[in-house]
Amino acid sequence: MIFSFHPEADKEFREAIEYYETCQHSLGEDFYIEVHSTIVRIAGFPQTWPVLEGDIRRCLVHRFPYGVLYSVEPEGIFILAVMHLRRDPDYWKHRR
Repeated sequence: MIFSFHPEADKEFREAIEYYETCQHSLGEDFYIEVHSTIVRIAGFPQTWPVLEGDIRRCLVHRFPYGVLYSVEPEGIFILAVMHLRRDPDYWKHRR
């Protein structure tokens, strides 16, 4: 199943990679790998993860305090947020 990012989700994902890379060499790459693995899990079993609101689901990222928020659309998985779990839980809602 294919996936796409909301532009703001793509931006926050890239910013998080950069942040982790400044914390420790190759940690940004590790973060990228974990988020990508999460997206692969979502694509394989899109209805598995819990619903947050309406048709929006969340799958947690291993090793990092992040969740991938997404919806299942006819054309594939649409990622609304790569959200730090301590962030305001409603900040992404305008993206729908």
